[in-house]
Amino acid sequence: MVVYVARVFPSNWGLFAMKKVIIALFAILACGSAATAEDAGCEAFKWPVTREQVLFAAAQATSPGAELAVGAAADLALVPAEKAGFTLPPERSPAEGTFGAVASVEVPPEGAIQISLSGDAWIDVIQDGHTVKSAGYSAVKTCRDIRKSIRFKLAAGPATVQFSGARKAELKVAVLAPE
Repeated sequence: MVVYVARVFPSNWGLFAMKKVIIALFAILACGSAATAEDAGCEAFKWPVTREQVLFAAAQATSPGAELAVGAAADLALVPAEKAGFTLPPERSPAEGTFGAVASVEVPPEGAIQISLSGDAWIDVIQDGHTVKSAGYSAVKTCRDIRKSIRFKLAAGPATVQFSGARKAELKVAVLAPE
């Protein structure tokens, strides 16, 4: 009887080990598929957002009212929307319990800027006392780091950027010249 048990144990052990190997392989494949799907999600934007991904990783904490630099990203602190001090009322009224902020940007001589966000929020760009309509818009929900990217055609010089309707009290923002 002892010899019989000794023969059964190694074969059961081998089956058990094989099951663990198969489960581990499936887990590795699933993780690889998720990473590939995430990368594919960012590729769904109408234009490349790889610069934003790099900049967001090194974004510095920034207070509301700060100047956003073209070619850089900021980790913008937001305040309750009713305390944001918007220059003009946002085009979309912020929902109760959401956050916002006002910042400034110096538009380069080319006049085109692209503002990309890490989360959901409404963007209004104001120049010469008027809200400027966007020239292009792209948003996806499948990109982990970036939620939307909006392009504006402006005159060179100062502009105000209003963020409203954000669900969280912080928002990564990149301001770039479009590619």
